[in-house]
Amino acid sequence: MRPYTLKQLQTFAEVARQGSVSRAAEKLFITQPAVSMQLRQLEEAVGLPLTEPIGRNIRLTAAGEAFLEQAHRVLAEMRNLEAVMADHLGMRRGRIELAVVSTAKYFIPMLLVRFSKQFPGIEVQLRIDNRENVLGWLARSEVDLVVMGRAPADLDCEASPFATNPMAILAAPNHPLVRRKHLSFAALADYPFVVREPGSGTRAAMERLFAEHHTALKVAMEMPSNETIKQAVMAGMGLSFLSLRTVRHELASGHMALIDVEGMPQIGHWYITHLSSKKLSPAARAFKEFLIEQGSGLMDSWS
Repeated sequence: MRPYTLKQLQTFAEVARQGSVSRAAEKLFITQPAVSMQLRQLEEAVGLPLTEPIGRNIRLTAAGEAFLEQAHRVLAEMRNLEAVMADHLGMRRGRIELAVVSTAKYFIPMLLVRFSKQFPGIEVQLRIDNRENVLGWLARSEVDLVVMGRAPADLDCEASPFATNPMAILAAPNHPLVRRKHLSFAALADYPFVVREPGSGTRAAMERLFAEHHTALKVAMEMPSNETIKQAVMAGMGLSFLSLRTVRHELASGHMALIDVEGMPQIGHWYITHLSSKKLSPAARAFKEFLIEQGSGLMDSWS
């Protein structure tokens, strides 16, 4: 077996993540031919095909799946090595691989702007996806830190709360429930809901809430983002359960309204999370401390 490079491993991991050479090229900021060349050289070095075309997409062969598992471990160790070396540089500069669940995209840019003003030499690479995919990145140590609304129960992680996450039932302003006060939770069973897709943390929190109240959830439609859900709610398609951090503009403008349900809003928390075994660089430690010390106050004053 001939030697292969770290760049080839990184390219292969991105192609596997995206399922597409073209999308991997966009993420890596290189050309498609460059990605294809890296894959071809890696397969020549290994001596086995690692990928195969499926229409316009790419999937891994059985050998590719096995190779990817080990590649993730190698890349994770390389990031740990970078963190060790960064200790000798201090916090003057550095890079953070940060992943956030999609609901956090409403406030994370503001926090990153404030952080960059305090630490201008630190670069943050941001990934945004639903909870299921973010947990996959965390488990494989593909990212340094994760911002999510609930700490994972099946991973050995350190999860530190840094801000509240109030969640409530929302509706179009002309919905009949808007005018009613102190509703029992059971009253919601008669109305359809627009919900996030399976794998979303918001969807999981909603299903837990309905199960705790022994109330059936009537789903009108599943949608893949909070933005499409907000538009559907405002159009009168149904009620929804969302973080109040995501609807501050719609509530302020009167385009959406809160439903007054007993025991609501439900107050959760936002967590900054990383694997317990993860060696955090000074830059990553600085961002974690920034969120714990300043995140709540900044978010409350902003929203």
